Amino acid sequence: MAMPDASAPPALPERFERWFASRGWRPRAHQLEMVAAAGRGEDALLIAPTGGGKTLGGFLPSLVELAGIAQREGKDREHRLHTLYVSPLKALSQDVARNLMTPVAEMGLDLRIETRTGDTPASKRTRQRQRPPDILLTTPEQIALFCAQENAQAFFGDLKAVIVDEVHALAPSKRGDLLALGLAAIGRYAPQARRIGLSATVKDVEGHARWLARQAGEDARFATVVRGEGGARPEVTILTPQDRIPWAGHSGRHAIAAVYEEIKRAKLSLIFVNTRSQAEMVFQLLWSINDDNLPIALHHGSLSVEQRRKVESAMAAGVLKAVVCTSTLDLGIDWGDVDLVLQMGAPKGSARLIQRLGRANHRLDEPSKAILVPTNRFEHLECTAAKEAVAENALDGEPLRAGALDVLAQHVMGRGCGDPFLADELFEEVTAAAPYAHLPRETFDRVLEFVASGGYALGTYDRFRRLVRSKADGRYRARNRDVAQRHRLNIGAIVESPMLNVRLVRGGERSAPSSPHTRGGKLLGQVEEWFADQLSPGDTFVFAGQMLRFEGVTATDCLVSRSAAEAPKIPSWQGGKFPLSTYLAARVRDLVHDPQSWHRLPGQIREWLEIQRQRSILPAPDRLLVETFPRGNRHYLVCYPFEGRLAHQTLGMLLTRRLERAGFKPMGFVANEYALSVWALEDLSKADMAELFAQDMLGDDLDAWLAESALMARTFRTCAVISGLIERRFPGSEKTGRQVTFSADLIYNVLREHEPDHILLQAAWEDAGSGLLDIRRLSAALARFAGRIDHMALDRISPLAVPVMLEIGREPVHGEAQDAVLEDAAGDLAAEAMA
Repeated sequence: MAMPDASAPPALPERFERWFASRGWRPRAHQLEMVAAAGRGEDALLIAPTGGGKTLGGFLPSLVELAGIAQREGKDREHRLHTLYVSPLKALSQDVARNLMTPVAEMGLDLRIETRTGDTPASKRTRQRQRPPDILLTTPEQIALFCAQENAQAFFGDLKAVIVDEVHALAPSKRGDLLALGLAAIGRYAPQARRIGLSATVKDVEGHARWLARQAGEDARFATVVRGEGGARPEVTILTPQDRIPWAGHSGRHAIAAVYEEIKRAKLSLIFVNTRSQAEMVFQLLWSINDDNLPIALHHGSLSVEQRRKVESAMAAGVLKAVVCTSTLDLGIDWGDVDLVLQMGAPKGSARLIQRLGRANHRLDEPSKAILVPTNRFEHLECTAAKEAVAENALDGEPLRAGALDVLAQHVMGRGCGDPFLADELFEEVTAAAPYAHLPRETFDRVLEFVASGGYALGTYDRFRRLVRSKADGRYRARNRDVAQRHRLNIGAIVESPMLNVRLVRGGERSAPSSPHTRGGKLLGQVEEWFADQLSPGDTFVFAGQMLRFEGVTATDCLVSRSAAEAPKIPSWQGGKFPLSTYLAARVRDLVHDPQSWHRLPGQIREWLEIQRQRSILPAPDRLLVETFPRGNRHYLVCYPFEGRLAHQTLGMLLTRRLERAGFKPMGFVANEYALSVWALEDLSKADMAELFAQDMLGDDLDAWLAESALMARTFRTCAVISGLIERRFPGSEKTGRQVTFSADLIYNVLREHEPDHILLQAAWEDAGSGLLDIRRLSAALARFAGRIDHMALDRISPLAVPVMLEIGREPVHGEAQDAVLEDAAGDLAAEAMA
């Protein structure tokens, strides 16, 4: 390791210098800079590549301080909480704790280091509050739980440092909002505590530096930014099988044999996919050709905790050859033997790819190796764009935004469950958190009133009155102990789709759901309720790497038995598809429009684009290409915004409404990450494209659609759960997803009718705009394309339209021709387009 220059901070204490020397290391410059920043009492954001000692850099100032405390106060000292480490993953906390114990033990430091997650036994949690460790490693949800307990001052009063790992993964999310509010509360108890953020992939450095720092007044405050040295350049290649590259689809079936050969050559491979259903599919495809009986495992978020931990332990023990996984293994767990990352399908963003690359060769001086395996033709373009972005170390990422109001409501309730608060004091505290720094006082007061009483429309219902204000001192507190206990059981900002536990029927017996034989079977994991609702007894599907036969459903369980079926159904989880990042979308647009850059593409892709140029035109980066053509008895419109599936689905719904009003009799639409196709009974080439794609569709058209759709009700349900209006868990019991949905829909209808400006409806609208609808991105695209539309009226389908046309039939629109379905084989479409 390189020595810091003469201007670097002074050397570490002798004990630490000896430890580095015993390892054959020297402290890196950024690690010493972190110690110096701590000495000045500064908040710090450390950005360093994977393998560069980032985690040690975050902890080093605390270890130095604690070593001094232990030396001064001796073995019998009273341990006080000195450092709080916050991770987005439970497993990451456990892994960091193990790794941190190595230098602590080798230097002989007398320190207590413990973890606290949702899996920590209640007895240990109680003991930790009474006798805190020196360093506690935990999650954002546990911070919120601490803030909802009495006497938090006693627990946090001596705190000197808070370390937020993988800060880029937390800050843009609702979990980040919850953590920011928790840090603001801790800042009141421990104003001396500095904050440290760690990340390898931050695009908006200034925004994250502001997110870390305490805010006060109009002038923004920022953490000091410390940058680590760059490491070896990663080696990224794209797998291009000799067989024909698929036009559409996401299975990657065509490349499985080649992927298997790569697995055989590597020591340990991580095979990342973008959805849980794809993980199950790829796992099965690999096992079907695993003639060498290689130990290949499966890891995703719907599997049981026990099964995931079993896989993680096997990885750490070095007994696995490959793991098929989703984002559950994205973040910084150090699996030292991983020497190859395979990405099935396009990564959807350069930062995500760089993050996943960091899982291979967790060492700074050795290049990480990754192979991208595009599953269709558009993904070849996206993988090429991602590869070039990695080579340039060009990052993308979600923009930081104002804090969510449902999260604020949860925090306000939590503070009432802890130490009683004055409204003025809590408002000052909340606005010290960067996401809420510009929160209007009027909005805060509306949130407080909602938490206290439910608001105007719900105020007559006793169960929605959760806070009371003391006449003696004006402080708000939880209405009673039962209300406080229920709140603590429901803390968190992650709301999954309603799930059912997948349980094997005991003894493999097939029984009616009410039979005693169906109870107490082995838990395999969870599937979403909507998927189980589609199954009939006897149907088969793949889950947890096994063939299963559906037997029935109880209140919370999907009951299954093992099956030898050869053609199972495959479960699919909602919300599992990553949106194409704006940054990669721009690169893909540039690549498609520039024939001079096509030499980097396989021959099949070059031929596809060349015939597109001959038959139609290529989409220009700053313009919108719209193609119309007849086929069979229908007329089609295909446009290419390249703005991701979410924005395209919203655009499709709004376009079909406009086409319906204009008399074109739209029959349906489909969208993928790159294009949108609408089909109708009337000639769409006669539509006024400028009027059809006008920005004003995001006004009345959007409002009318949302009023009719179930999407807003679903978004409201999530906000209602996060805000605490609807509780999922009770002491000793838990609501089913159906019960939560029923309760949420009732309240949603009451508020829409009687209090349409309710704070929770506002929160739901904001969520829909930035999440499920991606209105922000669609709005920017429509503005960019205004007056820049290229309409090509063709006599038949174009080559570029084939992939999206192959998805037709999945998104019916209820209009004059709602029964339309088009089923064409890829071969027929491709032959017509490429002739």
